Amino acid sequence: MKISVCGKGGSGKSTVVALLANEALKRGYHVLVVDSDESNSGLFRMLGFARPPVPLMELVGGKKGLRQKMGQPSVLSETNIQTTQIPGEYLLQKDGLKLTAIGKILQSLEGCACPMGVLSREFLKKLDLAEDELAIVDMEAGVEHFGRGVDTSIDSVLIVVEPPLESVNVGQKIHELASGIGIKNVWAIMNKVPSDDIATRLKAELEERHIEVVGCIHSDVNIFNSSIEGKIPENGAAVREIKEVMDSILSRAGIPIPG
Repeated sequence: MKISVCGKGGSGKSTVVALLANEALKRGYHVLVVDSDESNSGLFRMLGFARPPVPLMELVGGKKGLRQKMGQPSVLSETNIQTTQIPGEYLLQKDGLKLTAIGKILQSLEGCACPMGVLSREFLKKLDLAEDELAIVDMEAGVEHFGRGVDTSIDSVLIVVEPPLESVNVGQKIHELASGIGIKNVWAIMNKVPSDDIATRLKAELEERHIEVVGCIHSDVNIFNSSIEGKIPENGAAVREIKEVMDSILSRAGIPIPG
């Protein structure tokens, strides 16, 4: 299953990605995290790696002439791509967890991120997962990736929504766009929720907009303390709550737990 984690900027997408990845590993899955957010550079730290992988964009020689170079011999020119085919410098690995990255905006006047969108779309389209593998994609903030067709090969979309109304509005747009391209599994996870009362109100607002909610991550001091170091905590409320979220996702998607 390929899960796309989407949402408004600052809603906590990368945190949710890391929490989900760690929980999936505990359940016996092999997990590939695809960093498709060209602006956030800290996901590798959250996942416990000392450095980021070399971006796949470099495998095709950078942003210039991407379309021509995609057809030249490399793993990206294959019809199907297994994770075992990705060269080592482009794929970090440890204990069943793998991390690859599409590319980043690193300097001023570098140009738009459109070529990265093209690469994300083609890579996810060709990505061929084994039965015990899950791919979790950290998408760029907002909805532009839908316009680029990045999500056309995604099985499930998880929308990260925090309490402010603007986040709910972005979540509704993501839901509409994902449903519009035929993705059947589109859910929301409520994040950074300060109280049960607000969780109830936020869930009601989402369900009124016909957005199915698969769980809630309350504001967790362990998350904030760990975030100073760019890490994800090993215990605490968020770690416990992500278990229920994973249960909901697997149940709704009809995915059995390995072994």
